[in-house]
Amino acid sequence: MQHWNLFIAFFRVGMLGYGGGPSSIPLVHKEVVEKYKWLDDDDFSDVLALGNSLPGPIATKMAGYIGYRVSGIVGMVNAVLATIVPTILIMIVLITSLNSFRDQPWVNGMTQAVVPVVGVMLAKLTYDFFKKAKMNIGWGTTLVLGGVSLILIEWVGVHPGIIIFVLLLYALLKPQKQEESPPLKRQERSS
Repeated sequence: MQHWNLFIAFFRVGMLGYGGGPSSIPLVHKEVVEKYKWLDDDDFSDVLALGNSLPGPIATKMAGYIGYRVSGIVGMVNAVLATIVPTILIMIVLITSLNSFRDQPWVNGMTQAVVPVVGVMLAKLTYDFFKKAKMNIGWGTTLVLGGVSLILIEWVGVHPGIIIFVLLLYALLKPQKQEESPPLKRQERSS
């Protein structure tokens, strides 16, 4: 049953992830965290960060890792195939049929109508990540890291993978705060 659920979850992502990786991420989150509860939000954030820092399509990397984590090698192959088979089939069917209709206004309108929906899905996922970050590191640090990342990615042209790598490296190498132990109480001696 686990293999079937894994296949169905990533098949839905493959079928509905119109527009590539960014539009697939909220769908993967919905299936993996909210519906099947294979990962929690922290694990999902880690998988997403590492997946973004590696080359290749994000949906297949996430499917491979999550499938492996849920059900080993068979789960990995299952999830990756479930993610890519719909795309292959849809590409074959759509390219052959839509190629003859590509100049029609309804085809252009169909693709333009999906863009706002993908934007809303990404905005909701971003909001969820900001809420989670606020709980872990606070608003100040979250807003500073978000702002600096935005500037580096959009205006300086730094690849997101480099930013993620630097932040992961910082998190690994930063000095850990030592927790203060509560003061020892002196035992009163009774005479």
